[in-house]
This record gives sequence, C-alpha cells and structure tokens, in this order.
Amino acid sequence: VPYFSAMLRAYRTGEGHPYLYDTVWDVMRLIDYLSARPDVDGSRIGVIGLSKGGTEAYLAAAADERITAVVPLIGVQSFGWSLRHSAAWEARTWTLREAVEAAVADSGEAVNAAFVRKFYDRIAPGLVDRFDGPAMLPLIAPRPLLVVNGDSDPRSPLGGVREATASAKRAYEAARGAERFVLLLEVDAAHEVTSEADKATLDWLVRWLSPTTQ
Repeated sequence: VPYFSAMLRAYRTGEGHPYLYDTVWDVMRLIDYLSARPDVDGSRIGVIGLSKGGTEAYLAAAADERITAVVPLIGVQSFGWSLRHSAAWEARTWTLREAVEAAVADSGEAVNAAFVRKFYDRIAPGLVDRFDGPAMLPLIAPRPLLVVNGDSDPRSPLGGVREATASAKRAYEAARGAERFVLLLEVDAAHEVTSEADKATLDWLVRWLSPTTQ
C-alpha cells in the first residue's frame, strides 16, 4: 500500500510526513482554491473530518484561521495521554499496523509505548506533545468547534478525549466564546457516528455558517 510505504520511508529517512501533516497541508491548499473561486464565500468555510480525517480537520483549523467552523468526528484524541496509559496506544497504533511492524522489524525492538513514541516522533514530529490535541484545539477558539466522539471508542480513548476537550473548553471560556464549543459524547458508541450525531453536525454547520451569524 503506497500510504504505508510512504510512512515507512518517513520513519527510515525523515522524508515527508504522510501521516496527518502532509494531508493537513492538502486541506490548506484546498482552501486556497476555494477562497479564489467567485462562487465561494471565503468567510463561511466549514470543515468536517471522520476518524483520521477528524484529526486532520482540527489540525487544519488550528493552523488556518480561514476555516470558520470545524467538526472533527471520532478523531479528537491525545496521543500523549495514550502513551502515558498502559496499552491505551494500541488501537490507534494498529491502524498503522503495516508500517509499525516493518519499523519494528528494522529495529528489532518490542512494540511498546517507548517504541510507539519513537515511531510518532519520526513520522510526525511533535504529534505527542506540541501538536497534540490538547495543544491544538485551543488554537481554534473562538471559532465554532463541535467535537463528536464515542464514549467507548478504543481508537480515541475517552481519557484522551477529555484531556483535549478540557483544554479547549478553557480556551473558549477565556475568549468569551463558550457557546461556540460543544463536546458531543455518543452514548454506548465505539468508533462510529450515530444518526443523532450526524444531525447535530449538520445543525451546527447550518447555525454557524449561515450569513446571519457572520
């Protein structure tokens, strides 16, 4: 798979950042294009992302203030929190299994939190600290941010979700924009988006991207 091959190349050589960073760059270039179109109102650009796309959505919104409103779906997390808690890193890491296993074969090390930290540091430097969810979500404030996560999602453990969103909540309150931040925890939901959350997402974007709210 070219994606995992590119990730392994990044691990081995430092060439490129195919996991999250390069794709966030792509989102920003898409906004360049949209902003240049005469039929697009550049002051009303919203972004939705699902799973890894949800992580990309909040990273892009943190980096690019042209994003007016953002809804990361089942993608908000704290990579750092997961590494600090026993086995919490496993489910997210194994979505990258092919690249991780090849990197382990290169080094002869065991797959544990220390190795996973090294892996992330090579393919996406800063992902577990200065560019992690608790650091990035506050940068979106006070622009509208709806975070949707399942309360039983193994890929985005609830402890990490709460750490990231608590940081966001403090930033929104400090910016006097508390009503522009909402955490929607789907009850008894794993790595999925329920019909209720789907409706809430559409309602959120209609509310905040409507010309009357600009």
